Amino acid sequence: MAKEPKSQRRIIKSAPTVREQASQHSANKAPKKSGIFRLAGHYIALPFKWLGRGLKKIGRFIIPSYFRNSWHELKLVTWPTRRESWQLTLAVILFAVIFGALVTIVDYGLDKVFRKVLLD
Repeated sequence: MAKEPKSQRRIIKSAPTVREQASQHSANKAPKKSGIFRLAGHYIALPFKWLGRGLKKIGRFIIPSYFRNSWHELKLVTWPTRRESWQLTLAVILFAVIFGALVTIVDYGLDKVFRKVLLD
């Protein structure tokens, strides 16, 4: 089988992951604005920043590491799209209906067989 020239090959791109989207988003951020409002906001927020750092250190002892690690893992999950969620939900419902019908048919058949054998 001969190799196709590079110009005729197809490159199939998968959907970007959440991590890729986040890095793309952070790369597209506008540069920080300079001026009096930025400086005022910085000085107003400074005490709260220190307070937040202190609470973060205290929170490490209060919140068990299991919950912190679980939260970090949830941030790494690539969640399905709305369309994929609907497709998977419909597949589960369809499977449940078919399986329920199959169990009903087998139960009905075995009921008839045992009534015929045991009662007659």
